[in-house]
Amino acid sequence: MNAPVSEELVLVAREGAVLRLTLNRPRARNALSTAMMAALQNALHAAAEDDSRVIVLAAQGSAFCAGHDLKEMTILRSGPDRGRAAFAGIFAQCSKLMQTIARHPKPVIAQVQGIATAAGCQLVASCDLAVASSAAQFATPGVNIGLFCSTPMVALSRNVSRKHAMEMLLTGDMISAEKAVKFGVINHVVAPDVLVPETMKLAEVVASKPRSTVKIGKEAFYRQLEMPLAEAYDYASRVMTENMLHAESSEGICAFLEKREPNWPE
Repeated sequence: MNAPVSEELVLVAREGAVLRLTLNRPRARNALSTAMMAALQNALHAAAEDDSRVIVLAAQGSAFCAGHDLKEMTILRSGPDRGRAAFAGIFAQCSKLMQTIARHPKPVIAQVQGIATAAGCQLVASCDLAVASSAAQFATPGVNIGLFCSTPMVALSRNVSRKHAMEMLLTGDMISAEKAVKFGVINHVVAPDVLVPETMKLAEVVASKPRSTVKIGKEAFYRQLEMPLAEAYDYASRVMTENMLHAESSEGICAFLEKREPNWPE
């Protein structure tokens, strides 16, 4: 069921250099309705223009994100094309959202307090970093309902080994946060009562790094992943050459050689 119009689907809050975006459909387990995806897309677009340095993606309620809104999608089957055009639009919208996270100029950290399944697991895997409560669980369970998690597979397979990805995709089983960190879905597992401060601690460390250098590095990381080895090295060498000419590297290297703290240019 879609949230009331008056309900903010994504809550936005600022904590120093960190911008917190919080999914706010707790009664629907933060399922990614078309409205929810649009709200998150808009929030990320706005965040690209503000002066924050890091984004934390969190969620209200017991679940981080249960994936696509299957109730919404089922209603769409009543159309003359059995929902084909609407389904294509939903998956295109979701794919755009996940790519927006990867291409965002700022690092995005998932703060996962509960289950993250299907497109919710995809959302976690699409973030640059992820910290999870020991109570969190992860799954790509589409195979259990006759709908293979093909789009979540894209993000998942770019984070974990092929056999771990296929295990999750073919069994649909829930895995614990401890197993998820071993697989590479997330970075850290922490106790539920320290999830927020531990996520913020990581965010603040990243936020303390030079802004342009982080932006350059994030973009280069994802671009080189899609290249053959020699092409990746050629591209990375060009990026480092340009980075060496940037004021941040000049200041950082001088500070290192002079054994002092850098004074990063704004």
